[in-house]
Amino acid sequence: MSLRIVQVDAFTPTPFAGNPAAVCVLQAPQPEQWMKHVAREMNLSETAFLTPQDGGFNLRWLTPAVEVDLCGHATLASAHVLWQDGHLPEGRQARFHTRSGLLTADRRGDWIEMDFPVKQATAAEAPAELLPALGASAARYVGRNAFDYLVEVESEEVLRALAPDHSTLRRLPVRGVIVTARGEHGGFDFVSRFFAPGAGVDEDPVTGSAHTALAPYWASLLGKSKMVGYQASARGGVVKVRLEGDRVILGGQAVTVMTGELLA
Repeated sequence: MSLRIVQVDAFTPTPFAGNPAAVCVLQAPQPEQWMKHVAREMNLSETAFLTPQDGGFNLRWLTPAVEVDLCGHATLASAHVLWQDGHLPEGRQARFHTRSGLLTADRRGDWIEMDFPVKQATAAEAPAELLPALGASAARYVGRNAFDYLVEVESEEVLRALAPDHSTLRRLPVRGVIVTARGEHGGFDFVSRFFAPGAGVDEDPVTGSAHTALAPYWASLLGKSKMVGYQASARGGVVKVRLEGDRVILGGQAVTVMTGELLA
């Protein structure tokens, strides 16, 4: 028996940019160890596994090293595949039952909008090794939420030049570190990078879940509820954000780059 697996570049309309994720739609749950093996075999930042549940889909996200509680780009990729492969009619909302509760996705023309919970960061003292490990001499702000540290640096130029010590970051007791700065080029409100070596991903290309913290942070500074962010990794990607109370609407595009069959 073979299973279809689809590789999607998320938060981009262009192949070989954005953040790649693998998506596997299952008819019934599979053993956890098997999913871990598949995620390691795919060797992408996330592999998404979906099974039908309560009129929607159970959705689990696995890195090559661990299962995670929230992932934006693999949710975007999953919604894209559900409509593309006919698991859902084109106009039907995608509904996902996850470790972070019910998440939904709706198609808006060429864009997909996902409804996620806000993960507000609050000011926190930076561990002594945090800024040296990032290669940053100073920070305008350091905060923390349930998942990550959030660090604002002086400028977009400083952010793009960071060359972190991933072995030190790996020892921090968090999923990852979001680094951000005010946007200075390209019409973006803010820019960011995301480092998560402890989760098996030294630098994630585009991180939807990080924007659940970035949206409320920059909204408070810029006085806006609608913004456009750019994640300045080597691949790069665009995330639209819209705050609605304790929820944040994340908008992105996606493109399929590869399909295959799992034979094992």
